[in-house]
Amino acid sequence: MSRIIQIQNDFTSGEIDPKLRARTDITQYKSALTTAQNVSIQPQGGAVRRDGTKFVHELDAGAANAVRMVGFEFSVSDSYMLVFTPGKMYVYKNRALVTNINGSGNDFLAVATLTASILPEMNWVQSADTVIVVHEDLAPVKIVRGATDSDWAASTITFDFVPKHAFTLTVTTGSSYNTGVSHDHIEPSGTSGNITITAKHSGSDANIFSAGAATYIGQYINVTPFGRLRIIRKVSAAKLECFAEVPLFDTGNVDDADWEYEEGYEETWSSSRGWPRSVVFHEGRLYFGGSKQRPSTIWGSRVSDFFNFDPGEALDDASVEASLDTGTFNAIVDMYAGRNLQIFTTGGEFYVPQALDDPITPANLIVKAQTFFGMKPGLRVQNVDGATLFIQRQGKAIQEFIFSDSVNAYTSDKISLLSSHLLKSPEEMAVRVATSTDEGDRLMLVNGDDGSIACYTLLRSQNVIAPSEWTTEGEFINIGVDVDDIYVIVKRNVNSADVYYVEVFDPDTLLDSATTGTTGPSVNMAHLEAETVQIIRDGIVEPTQVVGASPHTVTFVSAATATFQVGLNFTPVMKTLPVEPNLPSGSLKGFKKRIFEVNAELFETQSLSINGSLIPFRSFGTNVLNSSVQDFTGIKTINSMLGYSYDGQITVTQDVPLKMSVLGIEYKVSIGQ
Repeated sequence: MSRIIQIQNDFTSGEIDPKLRARTDITQYKSALTTAQNVSIQPQGGAVRRDGTKFVHELDAGAANAVRMVGFEFSVSDSYMLVFTPGKMYVYKNRALVTNINGSGNDFLAVATLTASILPEMNWVQSADTVIVVHEDLAPVKIVRGATDSDWAASTITFDFVPKHAFTLTVTTGSSYNTGVSHDHIEPSGTSGNITITAKHSGSDANIFSAGAATYIGQYINVTPFGRLRIIRKVSAAKLECFAEVPLFDTGNVDDADWEYEEGYEETWSSSRGWPRSVVFHEGRLYFGGSKQRPSTIWGSRVSDFFNFDPGEALDDASVEASLDTGTFNAIVDMYAGRNLQIFTTGGEFYVPQALDDPITPANLIVKAQTFFGMKPGLRVQNVDGATLFIQRQGKAIQEFIFSDSVNAYTSDKISLLSSHLLKSPEEMAVRVATSTDEGDRLMLVNGDDGSIACYTLLRSQNVIAPSEWTTEGEFINIGVDVDDIYVIVKRNVNSADVYYVEVFDPDTLLDSATTGTTGPSVNMAHLEAETVQIIRDGIVEPTQVVGASPHTVTFVSAATATFQVGLNFTPVMKTLPVEPNLPSGSLKGFKKRIFEVNAELFETQSLSINGSLIPFRSFGTNVLNSSVQDFTGIKTINSMLGYSYDGQITVTQDVPLKMSVLGIEYKVSIGQ
């Protein structure tokens, strides 16, 4: 029999896939966990009890069908979380519901077109006081914040010009066009740029363009041997103003047999043809990506004229258009404005290159394919420290789309390679940027299978990718970030009925769906009627209570003098990987092991259990029984642990809702021969 000392200095690999239990050769094994549930990994290496949630508001019954969250930052001091249920938009500011919207007496804005079928895959972008919402079955909607927090308006966007496309194309020769009127040629006023063409017969104007003006706009006149003219407007029944996309050979008369009228071009977006499904602002233009009948095309507005997609004379500030033609189906589902305009489709990832940071113009717009993983529709891309993150089409991997100077192209790597088991049909993704050195950026994904959250702590500069899993008494349904506040929609079963609550994660809260306060003998907990709740009063954990019927009062053992919080408890769990020290004799997998002593390095911790044994944190003395547990920083030791196993693992849990922060673990192992 031999004894060894093993140490795990950090947990910066987080919870790794069970399929990696045999990979003792990889670096991440030494800093990983088998289970990291309801903990957050810190970039310094420790693991802490995750933040609890505060109850904010109960949503209407429509949330059972669909719900979506949109962060809205109006100014440095004014930001909101917009929560959509079918036909309604709720507004939250500073973790509270904004009431009496537009003085109507309602606590929501009616948006009838945002139905349950629209919300799961709707796409949006914000500029100043306006959010633009799109979906392939929705005429684009703009939602505008007015003069106050409660002033909001929603309306369908009216475009100044909609790009055209020939869904049904008809070509008529000049001699056959409008045969009811005599004509023998057309006369162009120039060869390039904006020109006017006049239909003539025997030297006089021939009134052959007799239909309404809108009939001609966006249609074409082709000239043999050279020339393609896009009609801009109707001047008269004999004259059309055109732009020469292909210049004419000269200004000579064009005989009827040498020109043709090309028609069938109609508005690309309409109720019959479908609407754009993605939207973004980039360098002064509003871009739409993909539509129901043109899924692989992007359109950019005129510069600083966001609802005008008129190509005009193809000058630098005119609208732009391009299609992604690669030989495979690429339905555009999202776009991101980074160092380049990035385009994400169901079949691959693309970008618009800009030489020497030149602006995008009609003359230089091209789209280049980069990688071919494809993106899952409905989940918006997120940016973390210059890398664009997206969920792969089948929902099995998180991809990182980032520009590599070494290959002068974008690459896409799987950041979830070691933790794919935590992705269970993800339905929403959000990022909270780090606000202090004690935390990294947080990437959070809501799983549709079990209502858990896969939370990744990311610190690119140190190659930290540390996943953990968050659960609650119920199911997380959706998630969104308002600057630094993380909002969630939670489905809970309360008093035998399903309810949908808006809650917000709070670093000072140790419970879920909690109500907090400062002083008082009791608190109203109507939103948790008939549920068993945990009480923390002035830092003391009181016995649990069941919330009674009206008036739903939870009375404390003693009146709170400083703080209280009442809510649902959750249990953090950390379990190490099987011990596998590097010994000259080789692997120890076939030997039984016993961990007989553990030294846990703790920081400001009040409660902890190791392998089922509760660690003492109180010391005997005066005023011990009616005071809070003091924060402990240092090493706690547990020994005299019994039992052999082939794994030799340590499980850290917490029975009561108090502070917990584990920085590292040193343990002594006895190896059976």
